[in-house]
Amino acid sequence: MTKDTRELSDEAVTAWARLVRVSQAVLSKVEADLKAAGFPPLSWYDALLELDRARPEGLRPYQLQERMLLAQYNVSRLTDRLTKGGYVEREDCVDDGRGQLLKITQDGRRLLRRMWSAYRQAIATHFAGKLDADETTELARMLAKLR
Repeated sequence: MTKDTRELSDEAVTAWARLVRVSQAVLSKVEADLKAAGFPPLSWYDALLELDRARPEGLRPYQLQERMLLAQYNVSRLTDRLTKGGYVEREDCVDDGRGQLLKITQDGRRLLRRMWSAYRQAIATHFAGKLDADETTELARMLAKLR
């Protein structure tokens, strides 16, 4: 059951604004940490992780976009950069002569592993380190309700 918008409380609006602002702020800090460590943007990690999970079949570009954690409005530009860097390869799709499959390369898996070290530390610093175990569990529970 959803509340009618006329019954929207000030607390709900405040919570919404905080959720958006905190999400943006934490992501910016994580991005800054990755950049300081000499790594590409978080969207690269996100795409490579999904392609690694899809091995050995790979993913069509629209499937990659659907699975990405981060909003990526132009997956084609992202995958072009990943392909140019040697982290992703494109193969013709057997089921659809016009389509392509994206697959992670060995270099892509290596980059993913190297980035995880900095990304893991950034998550610990900017998120997990600010909450105790009970708060983390409660936050995960509440966010699951929004999904």
